[in-house]
Amino acid sequence: MPPALWVRRGSPPVMERAHRHDDLEVNIVVSGQLDYLLGGRRVSIGPGQIALFWAAFPHRLIDPGEADVCWVHLPLSTVLSWGLGERDIGMLLRMQPVVVPLEDVPVRAVDLFEVWRTELAGDDAEIALLEAQALVRRVLACHRAGTEPSPSAPGQGAAEHAVVMARFLATHHRRPVTVADAAGAAHLSPTYAMGVFKKVLGMTVADYLTMCRLAEAKRLLLTTDWSAADVAHAAGFSSQSSFYVHFRRDAGASPSGYRRRYDSMPD
Repeated sequence: MPPALWVRRGSPPVMERAHRHDDLEVNIVVSGQLDYLLGGRRVSIGPGQIALFWAAFPHRLIDPGEADVCWVHLPLSTVLSWGLGERDIGMLLRMQPVVVPLEDVPVRAVDLFEVWRTELAGDDAEIALLEAQALVRRVLACHRAGTEPSPSAPGQGAAEHAVVMARFLATHHRRPVTVADAAGAAHLSPTYAMGVFKKVLGMTVADYLTMCRLAEAKRLLLTTDWSAADVAHAAGFSSQSSFYVHFRRDAGASPSGYRRRYDSMPD
């Protein structure tokens, strides 16, 4: 069985390629700065900030410098067992980190982290897991406090259904996938599934599928020398023209322009 909580403290590692894993990743930046390509977008997490993101999307640390960071990985299956609300699940499953200042979180997160390191070294994760859950909930609450109120929740179990569909899309986006396929993974009718997914994730199934394909395309552009046509096919786009339209709208550049933008970026 994989560990339910993985922790490390230190400088950012060198990442020559983007990778992905089915965990909720927590980054506590004590000093310095983290610069990610997350799903192909540049994201910076500065000193005194804590960030949460679903690491199933391709991510890569770029230009790693001197920084003091507390790294925490929590399997998504563990996080889902906490019974988080629809809005919180939606925030975590989007390709955008939840970032809040440490000073807004009503606990000393770095001190907690050091306690976890000691307890996990002694093979005792039970209390650390409870505290990690509380920390994640507090970060989400801080983020909610700074955003607009969400619409009413769609009903019991909606978050679980949306998670199943999001996981299915993130896993199978490279092949032709329909709304009916995603709905079938959650044992729902397509019409009901579309409504649940939009309510929880704030976007349509089609938009989420395109987002997954764009993230994969950006990863391939930055880690291979494949042609745009090969990248489009490998990422799951039905045609090269569709790929170009979606890519330019999302990235503000052509695939070749996007590759040139990051080509000289240090590992």
